[in-house]
Amino acid sequence: MTAQPIAPRPRENPGEEMLTLQEACAFLRVPEGTLRYWRHLGCGPRSFKVGRHVRYWRADLVLWLAEQANRPQHHD
Repeated sequence: MTAQPIAPRPRENPGEEMLTLQEACAFLRVPEGTLRYWRHLGCGPRSFKVGRHVRYWRADLVLWLAEQANRPQHHD
């Protein structure tokens, strides 16, 4: 018997998981300018555009935060 791949569970309300720039800033507790700058540098959480508007998936913000927490600390 071969293992069947597990299908992703459909989101009950996908709209709740897509955040605006301002909502992402509130979630990360950073100023809007900081998130815009990180996006410009390509070092912040993954984002995408819907038309002219920048959006973030909440799961990507959580993943990015976990990556930041697991980075080696530099002791200067």
